Amino acid sequence: MKASVYIETTVVSYLVARPTQDKLKAARQRITREWWAKQQQEFDCFVSETVIQEISAGEAVMSAKRLAAVDDLRRVAAPDAALVLARQMVGKGVLPPKAVADAVHIAVAAAAGIDFLLTWNCTHIANAQIEARVRRLCEEAGMSCPVICTPEELMGA
Repeated sequence: MKASVYIETTVVSYLVARPTQDKLKAARQRITREWWAKQQQEFDCFVSETVIQEISAGEAVMSAKRLAAVDDLRRVAAPDAALVLARQMVGKGVLPPKAVADAVHIAVAAAAGIDFLLTWNCTHIANAQIEARVRRLCEEAGMSCPVICTPEELMGA
């Protein structure tokens, strides 16, 4: 049985992004493309409606590329319990009000019992200072928090 991965919006964005001179962004693009080519098929990969909404925004050509990249991935729904958990993350100050969508990504993955949440959002999702508090809220809600990591960390052996 394959492990499951929730693919968060930033991963899809780096996957199809135009080349950049910014060294950090260029490295993330390279790592993301390598993960997609070599590791993605090793997992059961999911996106949510929140991911679809976010990748649909912006320039039409790039939006179409992002949507095409996830076209074959399975969709995971946001049950009421996930939305309650996301509201708690924001309401209890674990995540700021501007990060509601980030809370939804975490909560949907937790409610669905997904093993990994793959992201490049190191401000509100893959953040060690936040993760312990997120994990605690998930456990209090009777859910298992996914392992939150970047594509680099989920590259495999």
